[in-house]
Amino acid sequence: MLKKHLRLILIYALVAVAFTKSVHAQGYEIKIKVNGLQDTLCYLANYYGDKQYIKDSAMANSYGNIIFKGNEPLPGGIYLFVFPNKTYFELLVEKSQFFSLECDQYDVINTMKIKGSQENTDFYNYLQFIGGKSKQMESLNAEKSRLTAENQPADEIIKQIKAVDSSVIDYKNNSIRTNPKSFLSAIYNASKDVTIPDAPKLPNGAKDSTFQLNYYKAHYFDNLDLSDERILRTPIYHNKLSYYFKNLVMPSPDSLIFECDKIVARARPNKETFKYVVWYLTNTYETSQIMGLDAVFVNMVTKYYTKDQATWVDATTLYKIQDRASILGPILLGKQVKNLILADTAGNYQSMYNINAKFTVLLFWDPDCGHCKKAVPKVKAFYEKAKSKGLEVFSINTAVEEQKWKDYVKENKLDWINVADLKTQNNFRHDFDIVTTPQIFILDKNKKILAKKIDAETMERILCKELDIPFIPHPKEKDDKEEHH
Repeated sequence: MLKKHLRLILIYALVAVAFTKSVHAQGYEIKIKVNGLQDTLCYLANYYGDKQYIKDSAMANSYGNIIFKGNEPLPGGIYLFVFPNKTYFELLVEKSQFFSLECDQYDVINTMKIKGSQENTDFYNYLQFIGGKSKQMESLNAEKSRLTAENQPADEIIKQIKAVDSSVIDYKNNSIRTNPKSFLSAIYNASKDVTIPDAPKLPNGAKDSTFQLNYYKAHYFDNLDLSDERILRTPIYHNKLSYYFKNLVMPSPDSLIFECDKIVARARPNKETFKYVVWYLTNTYETSQIMGLDAVFVNMVTKYYTKDQATWVDATTLYKIQDRASILGPILLGKQVKNLILADTAGNYQSMYNINAKFTVLLFWDPDCGHCKKAVPKVKAFYEKAKSKGLEVFSINTAVEEQKWKDYVKENKLDWINVADLKTQNNFRHDFDIVTTPQIFILDKNKKILAKKIDAETMERILCKELDIPFIPHPKEKDDKEEHH
């Protein structure tokens, strides 16, 4: 009987040990000792896109010992140990999440000692290596500048500079060959620039001048797995994504939509990278100041902001995003707008679709709006020059004070089509996304949008080209910082 009880006790003990190990293996415990630091609160943060977020906090004791620990493993990435004065040093977190680091507060890299993490050992070996090379490069560049200033040959120094560059590349390549599947190798690969071969010759014997840019763009993401969540938690992922769309993709709706869909497809295998890429591209083109790129936003929302895909947003936020896209969708460049039928100053209803002109300017304005008082006279001055060439203005007063509107029209001799919705029965504010005034749209003869939400001078510049009228720039106005109404 005693033996049976002893066996049960032993079994329970073994189960308890196994359970403890299981919990331990699933969480994280990072011990950090910083010599010279004591009795102060420190933080563990991580990169995410172009920002850094605090993940954990702990007090340093009087010996500089800090322990960050949790029951859930940390997602892989480059993390930051943040001092109270907001300075920090980096560490890698991936498979091994139970390790320790020790360093001096004022010479972190050169004094770093690591136990239990080969990747951090390799990382700090690299940082120490690159620190030495940076000093060497600084000295060589100073010497090169001196020789150049004195008009002396610097060929030997340039050769040495290239040798230093090559040694850094060789160091990384050797690390990749030795540990191809490590997180550090993924970082090295993602940081690589594209090596562009010589441009081929065209049939006429000249080099293809477009080859380098096209090749660079086509191979830009060769070394970065856009579905690698670990790289998302480094500064690399966002910077490469941002550079690609700002510098390598033509800023036209069709080109951007094609590229967005392509990049989203590459990020989709991982839910976190999919989330980030979709959010980043949607936000970028919702807030773009380039006319017409709201079409990219509408495409992103239509394709990816669905209940099944955009699981990171709640139902209310999802509805707001979808509603915003539904407002912008019908007023994208090239879309035929809804007809506007509104009463003029005599009370007669005027239909915008009845206008028979090459171009129609929709002018949304308010007599009390300061910017409108500057824009309306400019539109009128251009109208006088262009109406015989095929221009009409459909001027919509957005306010409801009838007499003020009529007086302004009469006093300023606005002899175009003046209409208003004094009883607020028309939905034009929603249909044309009129939140502020003035707002100017240019429509072609079929009432399709040629340009929208532009200022008076941009309107004039566009229509001068379309109507073959010489454009004369307006004198620069002082910025009075007055808000739109």
